[in-house]
Amino acid sequence: MSTHPARRLWHSLEALYQPALLVDDTRDAGAALGLRGFWMAFLAFRAAPLGAVSAATATAAFGGFAPGKVAKAIPGAWATASPADCVASRNALAGKLLRSAGVTEEAAAPLVERLAALPAALEPTGRPLGAANAALPLPEDPIAALWQLAGTVREYRGDGHVASWVAAGVSGLESHHLLTAGRAADVAMMREIRGWTAEEWSAAAEALTARGLLDATAGTLTDTGLRLRAQVERQTDELSWSGGMSVLGEDGVAEICAALAPVVRSVRDCDMAPLLTLLAPDVDEA
Repeated sequence: MSTHPARRLWHSLEALYQPALLVDDTRDAGAALGLRGFWMAFLAFRAAPLGAVSAATATAAFGGFAPGKVAKAIPGAWATASPADCVASRNALAGKLLRSAGVTEEAAAPLVERLAALPAALEPTGRPLGAANAALPLPEDPIAALWQLAGTVREYRGDGHVASWVAAGVSGLESHHLLTAGRAADVAMMREIRGWTAEEWSAAAEALTARGLLDATAGTLTDTGLRLRAQVERQTDELSWSGGMSVLGEDGVAEICAALAPVVRSVRDCDMAPLLTLLAPDVDEA
């Protein structure tokens, strides 16, 4: 089975976007704005395109973080750092880090040109993070602009992923179990990163087991769970494509991904940060 073009595009761009935020430098960039600690900086930087939103709004948009974890950062972050300042800081940080990984303006500029029409083509309905990122002006720095475009694709797909899980009757917390089960994932680290207590995590596993989706003892999905996970991923791909990514065309996506390949290798080779995303399976996984 060939990989859906929306997933191919996401897979390539995610390798640029996420590592530039999951680094110690994020804490330092946040501290320069008065933000306290890594997670306040990370959550404020990610929520910033939405404006000075409440903790409840940010939690709903993120789809997988525990409300208590988000509330420790937002809205408190806005008292010391405006959303506009956070956007500017994350752009500067991404540009610096991607340069340090060997990404050049000569490589980034043609990719920005190929992707520049995408934000305006994306249907915003039900896509809070995707729409908010798409509405941001592109930085003049082509490397930071490429990172911002990668973020738009990432968040647009993420909004659709959350919507697909919700349509399947699965909460953000429960989706973590269905995404990590049977895969080489550090589940304990994921629980801690997302801010859920051990009791909340276990209760979600029990609920999914009762629905016949998860074998909690084996740590694997049932056949029903596997089918549901595959269905959600297919729907996420299709929603991304029909929502506007099709403007690039299948051949266009193939060309963009080929041009991105050496850029992605540069970032991965420098091992800036682990790819902890749960937005989608590996590119070739059905």
